[in-house]
Amino acid sequence: MTTSQQIVLVRHGEVANPHHVVYADLDGFSLSSRGVRQAEVAAERLAAAPVELVVSSPLTRATETAAAIARPHGCAVVVDERLTEWRLSSRWAGVRWEELPDRFPGELEAYLEHPHDLSFTQESIAAVAVRMRAAVADRSAQRQCVVFVSHQDPVQAARLALTGRSLSALPHGKPGHAAVITLTNTRARWSEQGLWEPPQE
Repeated sequence: MTTSQQIVLVRHGEVANPHHVVYADLDGFSLSSRGVRQAEVAAERLAAAPVELVVSSPLTRATETAAAIARPHGCAVVVDERLTEWRLSSRWAGVRWEELPDRFPGELEAYLEHPHDLSFTQESIAAVAVRMRAAVADRSAQRQCVVFVSHQDPVQAARLALTGRSLSALPHGKPGHAAVITLTNTRARWSEQGLWEPPQE
């Protein structure tokens, strides 16, 4: 490993979701036109970085974002299942956000208030952090700069876990669409160097 190693965590761009459903880990949800622009702006932001590899969640919205980021660097996108969406939302998939309180009483409120301690999810956020950290370790070994494109909660979980912060902070300062979070590893410790987001309007 080099003396100073860098990884970049990126959330995918905005999704075309006219019915406002929970798309969870359902595939086939592509970027909206604004999401495409966000991905392109994120790619411009990273164009000068020494990116050697772009790794993506298998879901369409992530691979589309990853493709835009990889293009200036002439590298292919590698899909890693460990970067997929948090499986908490699988039970809500296809349900409109506005209908969640009636369909799953108390669950949305619990997710918003204490996502690190939920009794009804098939995958804890701690488990998400473990798989994200494993993917980062495997894919960034012996590389100077790797970009990981994933989803809001997995990106936030990885960000907190890699920098030694508690997952109880998950709801605070979550990355927006196409957000770029840069972490540097010096002497086997990750530190956050910055968060950049394209305009969200």
